[in-house]
Amino acid sequence: MPTRARIVIDNNVLISRLILPQSVPADAVRKAEWEGRLLISDVTLYELADVLSRRKFNRYVSPENRRGFIQRLAHIAEFVPIIRVVRECRDPKDDKFLEVALNGRADLIVTGDADLLRMNPWRGVAIHSPARYIGN
Repeated sequence: MPTRARIVIDNNVLISRLILPQSVPADAVRKAEWEGRLLISDVTLYELADVLSRRKFNRYVSPENRRGFIQRLAHIAEFVPIIRVVRECRDPKDDKFLEVALNGRADLIVTGDADLLRMNPWRGVAIHSPARYIGN
């Protein structure tokens, strides 16, 4: 059996997947779940939960569905302990995804963030947009 790719998905892609289930980011998340192993950290999951708790998302997805999304992600993803800290991205807020990739021995980061995309490849980790990841 072939080894499954180890994949970090940026929160912007995860949020797009939840809000727009028929979108390219949603297709990328589904592909990553099917073909790979999703990697998260306590920090990235906390940030996602914090952002999704904002009332502005009520018009798109119910609070119950947002909580269910977080719980499902926590259940299916592999939690990566952050031992080695990274300070390399132009936007320091994005370093947390590089840390998951480094500490989790990721093969790929899927993101819509320009600061991360411009780093491709980073320490042997491919960094692709959702469209590139799914082959669009």
